[in-house]
Amino acid sequence: MSFASLGLSEALVRAIEDAGYTEPTPVQQRAIPAVLQGRDLMVAAQTGTGKTGGFALPILERLFPNGHPDKSQRHGPRQPRVLVLTPTRELAAQVHESFKIYARDLKFVSACIFGGVGMNPQVQAMSRGVDVLVACPGRLEDLLGQGHLTLDDIEITVLDEADHMADLGFLPGVKRIMDRTPKRGQRMLFSATLDNGVDVLVKRYLSDPLHHSVDSAQSPVAAMTHHIFEVADAGVKRDVVTQLASGTNRRILFTRTKHQAKKLAKTLTADGIPAVDLHGNLSQGARERNLEAFSTGAVKVLCATDIAARGIHVDEVELVVHVDPPAEHKAYLHRSGRTARAGHGGDVVTVMLPEQRGDVKDLTRKAKIAATPERVRAGDARIADLVGDVAELVAPSAAPAAAQPAPKQPRKKKAAGEPARGAGRGGQQGGQRGGAQRGQRSEQAGQGGGRRSGQAAEGGRGRRGAGSAPTTYSTSTPSSSGSGRSGQGRSGGSRQGATSGRTRTAADFSRGRGR
Repeated sequence: MSFASLGLSEALVRAIEDAGYTEPTPVQQRAIPAVLQGRDLMVAAQTGTGKTGGFALPILERLFPNGHPDKSQRHGPRQPRVLVLTPTRELAAQVHESFKIYARDLKFVSACIFGGVGMNPQVQAMSRGVDVLVACPGRLEDLLGQGHLTLDDIEITVLDEADHMADLGFLPGVKRIMDRTPKRGQRMLFSATLDNGVDVLVKRYLSDPLHHSVDSAQSPVAAMTHHIFEVADAGVKRDVVTQLASGTNRRILFTRTKHQAKKLAKTLTADGIPAVDLHGNLSQGARERNLEAFSTGAVKVLCATDIAARGIHVDEVELVVHVDPPAEHKAYLHRSGRTARAGHGGDVVTVMLPEQRGDVKDLTRKAKIAATPERVRAGDARIADLVGDVAELVAPSAAPAAAQPAPKQPRKKKAAGEPARGAGRGGQQGGQRGGAQRGQRSEQAGQGGGRRSGQAAEGGRGRRGAGSAPTTYSTSTPSSSGSGRSGQGRSGGSRQGATSGRTRTAADFSRGRGR
């Protein structure tokens, strides 16, 4: 079956093929005709099954029949025609990018809004008007409350990853948003499961929906090979994780907390394996830069929390490692879904400490994963076979630099007897009321505070100016001075030899040199 046979225009088919897709996935084969017919739709499928194309492509065909704008309906200022709700900013950005790729040859206007970034560009985009709005619930409610847009003209609404919205506690906000959309509009819900209140959304907002699901034989889980590696203690675990990260292809290492993701990325980078992190404490700009470094292959290792387990589509991820086993089976499936995408295979490793046996057994049972725990240590042939070719070590000075928030300027130490910074304004007011001498002292203090503020502002401008230079990525340790070549090692100890570009062997890891 081809995309053209599903009723898509030549302009869309051409863009799809140029993006590297030749045949629709099972989800797309079922969803695209239903959306083109205007039916409400409920799709249950695991991640990596092509759900975004399943709704984005037919929506674009509805907006641009045969590749031309629908002249009977055009967007107006603050009046989007299509709304796509997603639970995370990363997923929103990826969905928005997919729309733009598919609509390459169409006169298409879209916007993507989420929190953590400035609101003004989003407000301006709304004022110009868009065909499709991709949004996270929180920021969308902020803009709606301030009157920057209306949902009165929404023709199609899509809830993407609805079960994750439920997991994150977004359902009340989703209901408030859905209540603002016209009841006559077409509504679609895409979800991996129907629990945690998702069924309430189906019953409340979808009218006689078609229900499609992808069975386990077609799920990407079937294309994965699952491994459970039991390690004796935290030290052995550290060595095993380091060896698993040492391959030449892309791999994602999942941790349970933001601090652990950041620490792991720094540790690996210091040990000669460039890595970047992805978690909620990073600014949006840092997230985008780190994800771009991983997507383009500048860095092969991504250390992430579950924030990356939803909607992050990076091709050719060879290995997913659960450094910390997830809390529940759905998180396991979504984490694991970062590999075995677009028809490719992949390996998934869960690293388990002895005290985690019961939790991992329960996790795999609920996820319907058949894998027998194996006791391993760094250097074992089973790990070496899984890792494959080992990448050369890279000196930290040659690794991509940190995508970190700029450090705060230190406060200027006040001289003895100097009033507090806030006293300048109050003292000036006192002088106006008659206390001239007190006002003069406070005014001087205020001028001192102004100088301090000016210095800080000047420092901020300097940091922004530095940020305009070519940007590199990750959360690695600060670069040391020198030429920055990959062959240059750090000074001191045996690591100087380890970072000289020599390829490691399994024996290195068994002796602890992989650390």
